[in-house]
Amino acid sequence: MEPLNSDYEVVARASHPRARFNWLYIFPVLGGLWLLYLLAAAVFQFSISDVIDPIMSFMLVLFFVLAGLLFWALAPKANR
Repeated sequence: MEPLNSDYEVVARASHPRARFNWLYIFPVLGGLWLLYLLAAAVFQFSISDVIDPIMSFMLVLFFVLAGLLFWALAPKANR
């Protein structure tokens, strides 16, 4: 019997460090969707008062998510 090969190779993903910034594209997309919703409310005159409080809470959460994603995206540059 042959001995098992127990040498593990660590395979790191060789992606570009700037590829981490691609996650930040979600914020302009969400902003555009919010603007489309506000435009539809202005054109078709429907009430958005029930939506304002949850959206403002969601935007507050997204602010902290944005800060965390920025720290995560800028992390590869920290070892320079």
